[in-house]
Amino acid sequence: CQPLNLPTTFRRAPTTTTRSRKLSMTTNQSDAPSRRAFLVTSIAKTMTATAIITPFQSTALAEEEAAAVAQKSTATQDAKITDKIYIDIKGVSSETTTTTSSSRITIGLFGDDAPQPVSVLKQLVSPSGYPAKCKPLDTNRVLQREQLEANKVYNACKESEDRLGVNYDLSTVWRVVKDERIDVGAVMGKYVARESPNFEASSSSSVLKHDAAGVVSVRRGDDGGFGFTIYPGGGKTALAKELDEDNIVVGRV
Repeated sequence: CQPLNLPTTFRRAPTTTTRSRKLSMTTNQSDAPSRRAFLVTSIAKTMTATAIITPFQSTALAEEEAAAVAQKSTATQDAKITDKIYIDIKGVSSETTTTTSSSRITIGLFGDDAPQPVSVLKQLVSPSGYPAKCKPLDTNRVLQREQLEANKVYNACKESEDRLGVNYDLSTVWRVVKDERIDVGAVMGKYVARESPNFEASSSSSVLKHDAAGVVSVRRGDDGGFGFTIYPGGGKTALAKELDEDNIVVGRV
């Protein structure tokens, strides 16, 4: 299935220079009046991201590190927001009218708790983009026309690799599961041949959980693409535990 591309704009907070990028989104979920439903309504309905064991570490040092982590807030509502980005969703359809509208979602980023992932997201909404290299050329295509197409995509990527970073132009919301997850920012077009960033967790981000509606996270490692996930459900669910294991919490709506 191909997502229906509806334009969306990303912007930085008013305290910095305003940036704008387009994002496409699709789904068809139902309305509800709560904050949790705001995510489902504004995004889901209307829009028709290791413990290191040191053998010779002293007990005192381990206790100091544990105390330092314990001092960090484990609740996302208490985490410090260092940056903000805006998502303007345009071309939104309504169940009651045939007209389209737009809505804005503000995401606060936890730059102190998740510095590396937040740095990547900030670059993805900037004009220069995130400097990602091209994926290696796949030379094992069975059909000749497929190999020719792969060569074409690779060559086009190499031509723009050094001058054009990846941003959320030509991206989509590729999955919406009501009350469970909203996956945003799957890049397309000229960025499809770029290597995904490697999102790294810190000791601070590891203690933050998907404990409330609106938590924003990215997938650990380099197999989650350039996107991020908005968690619209409440905490202490099976999916929340799964996201805690697989994702790094980077902010909240």
